[in-house]
Amino acid sequence: MKTDAVVIKKYGNRRLYDTSTSQYINLEEIATLIRHGKEVRVVDAKTGQDLTRVTLTQIVVEDAKDGPTGLPLELLRQLIVASDQVGREFVMWYLNSAFSAYKKVRESLQSGLSEVRSAVLPPLPMTKSSTEGGSEDSDALLKRVAELEARLKKPAPRRKRRKATR
Repeated sequence: MKTDAVVIKKYGNRRLYDTSTSQYINLEEIATLIRHGKEVRVVDAKTGQDLTRVTLTQIVVEDAKDGPTGLPLELLRQLIVASDQVGREFVMWYLNSAFSAYKKVRESLQSGLSEVRSAVLPPLPMTKSSTEGGSEDSDALLKRVAELEARLKKPAPRRKRRKATR
């Protein structure tokens, strides 16, 4: 569920003003807003022209300066070559599709991990409470765990290898 977009006004002196907090903001702070799931819209303070795409591209370019995580060189070359509108639209459609697929995979992995956590975590408090009770079952369980830990610490006996027959 998305909330209303945070409107950022860009002034002629390149300063960015967050209208929701009534403060000036920088590109890194805009990137942080986006990473936290906020929808951001950047507009020219004088004309009202939408500058969101240009500003987000500038954030990507700034991030690329800090390390080797920028867009692949071949993709950048293809973006320049695809100077016609149809070519650029295709490249953007392709990137959007790739990111959508990535997002679905990431979300399914995260939901799978949370299912594993929910399956593993509930028995732990129950086990803890039963061991604190000092029952015979918990004593036997603790003894068995100690035996298994001791077996893990012992080096495994070496087995003689059979010679292969030819």
